[in-house]
Amino acid sequence: MNERGWEQCDFIIVTGDAYVDHHSFGTAVISRVLENAGYKVGIIAQPDWHSTDDFMKLGRPRLAFLVNAGNMDSMVNHYTVSKRIREKDLYSPGGEMGRRPDRATIVYCNKIREAYKHVNICIGGVEASLRRFAHYDYWSDKVRKSILTDSGADLLIYGMSEKQIVEVAHYLNEGFEAKYIRHIPGTCYLVDSLDEVYEEHIVIPSYKEVSSDKIKYCEAFKITYQEQDPIRGKTIVQDQGDKFLVVNKPEVILNREELDEVYDLPFTKEYHPIYEPMGGIPALEEVKFSIVGSRGCFGNCSFCAITFHQGRAVQSRSKESIVKEAKEMTEMKDFKGYIHDVGGPTANFRKPACKHQLTIGACKTKQCLSPGVCKNMEVDHKEFVDVLRSVRSLPKVKKVFVRSGIRYDYVMADKDDTFFKELVEHHVSGQLKVAPEHVSEQTLKYMGKPAGKTYEQFRQKFFKLTEKAGKKQYIIPYLMSSHPGSSLKEAIELAEYLRDIKYQPEQVQDFYPTPGTLSTTIFYTGLDPITMKKVYVPKTKEEKAMQRALLQFSNPKNYNIVYDALVKAGREDLIGNGPKCLIKSKEQRYKEVHGLVRHKGKNNSSQIHHPNSSLNVLRPQSLIRIPHISTKLRFPIVIIISAKLHMHCTRHSSFSITPIGTRMFVRITKSDHACVSPI
Repeated sequence: MNERGWEQCDFIIVTGDAYVDHHSFGTAVISRVLENAGYKVGIIAQPDWHSTDDFMKLGRPRLAFLVNAGNMDSMVNHYTVSKRIREKDLYSPGGEMGRRPDRATIVYCNKIREAYKHVNICIGGVEASLRRFAHYDYWSDKVRKSILTDSGADLLIYGMSEKQIVEVAHYLNEGFEAKYIRHIPGTCYLVDSLDEVYEEHIVIPSYKEVSSDKIKYCEAFKITYQEQDPIRGKTIVQDQGDKFLVVNKPEVILNREELDEVYDLPFTKEYHPIYEPMGGIPALEEVKFSIVGSRGCFGNCSFCAITFHQGRAVQSRSKESIVKEAKEMTEMKDFKGYIHDVGGPTANFRKPACKHQLTIGACKTKQCLSPGVCKNMEVDHKEFVDVLRSVRSLPKVKKVFVRSGIRYDYVMADKDDTFFKELVEHHVSGQLKVAPEHVSEQTLKYMGKPAGKTYEQFRQKFFKLTEKAGKKQYIIPYLMSSHPGSSLKEAIELAEYLRDIKYQPEQVQDFYPTPGTLSTTIFYTGLDPITMKKVYVPKTKEEKAMQRALLQFSNPKNYNIVYDALVKAGREDLIGNGPKCLIKSKEQRYKEVHGLVRHKGKNNSSQIHHPNSSLNVLRPQSLIRIPHISTKLRFPIVIIISAKLHMHCTRHSSFSITPIGTRMFVRITKSDHACVSPI
């Protein structure tokens, strides 16, 4: 502040992330937007919340504190779906955990109030945005009030916020208190009485009702879900108990020129130098040489929160803006010639799904891509192809990848194959990641994903184009287990599909009930809030583990749990040696583990093959059993025998071994089997 000649900041941003001046980080975007509007902005990144000291380092801001938990909800950042502490925080120096509290937005606001009782506090970011209404909280397994109520802040700004924050800043600068700025779209505020709500509004079931009645919870969610539109949406009011929460309709999306202005701001694209000795900020590594080309998503998957934060109407940057950033990237000292991504929430969405979305709004009760492609959809990849061609033709650029999500159903709906061909030829880094998530029509319906054979058709076409291009490339499908609507029956259906395509995923994502999504509402209530029909929801640890293991059925570590799942589902037909079986029988698996795999020799006699040997030992008899000495020996033991030795185990049983070579050994285990292999 002294170097800049500032006596006081206009705004101080308090954030749960380390500070990275890159447009993929919300704090950087908002700070640069405010700076561009003429305001002095200070940033307190990852303050120690155990005292007020860090919150007072920059003094009291002239206008307001702006608080966010970071790029992720702080609870998702801290915990896995099984509620275990994560090993790394990618948004902290060196990936170190523990640099932000649980429910960071609430904790930070409480500390600011402790330090400065009457200062203006505005909250925003993903955590605040998705928790703006009373919501189910997976980690406490209960319904919580709006985060605006729990935090004690004056104003909540939801969505991407560039428009709102500048307008809020101007009103604060004119002397308004934050809690009385009530007319701006994309904001939420609290009032004592409904008499203070002047615009047309819808009153949804109260916090008290939704926290005790799951049908009321569904009713409330359905309204908030369907009114999430900047054109046709209405203001929504919800009683929080002591005050009424007022949520204005969403802000109108930025147009192309406005979006270009945001991304043309002077981001350094580096983390703050104080983090260098600590190992830097891991989250920057993936995005440093990536270009954000668009926002919003009309895919509207039920488990995804993007539409509740960014909206369904897609907005995109101009080709000129993207190419300019790519040129600047090539001049960075550590640029190696590879642009890791040109995309967004969905890389191949560059414009709204149809003209109606910008005139009368997105459809209230229909989806653009589910259960199939809407007849009004304007499918066109020409602009994206032009952008990619321009970027990959730049000097110093060796390769341009598309690594963010590709909607394969949108690709397949395009009658022009140019994009698909060029994607395969130029923009796949060996592996193309797509997200079919499942194959069961029942589960896909609740996921809001396309059913039928669309993914398999895409997959076959990808490999055909790859072969034609003379490349070896693969598809990595993102798959999800335990989503509402998926029972063991559906999980087994997915496992059988993976068997048929000969693919086993290295990782499987369990459904994670994050705030604000349709799938989370189904998870909590057991009801589809749109139809109010009951939905099966896997919740027990046992069944979740079974569904996850079924997707990796060939992993030996999963054998027992997959076996139990198949028996429980009555699918013993998938256990055995047949070509359609997922796993071997327990007897066969035992033989394989202990080197007793049988094969047929030329004379049809039974043979044993030991896994550590390339030799087969001829043995016409059945398994060698040594029952009379099994309890008198300490197992396992190894008996070395020479050629042509006739070996007597007990007075009641004997056997002879015809060796290959001059020496062999017999390994006798507690299971009373002997297996033979050369030394």
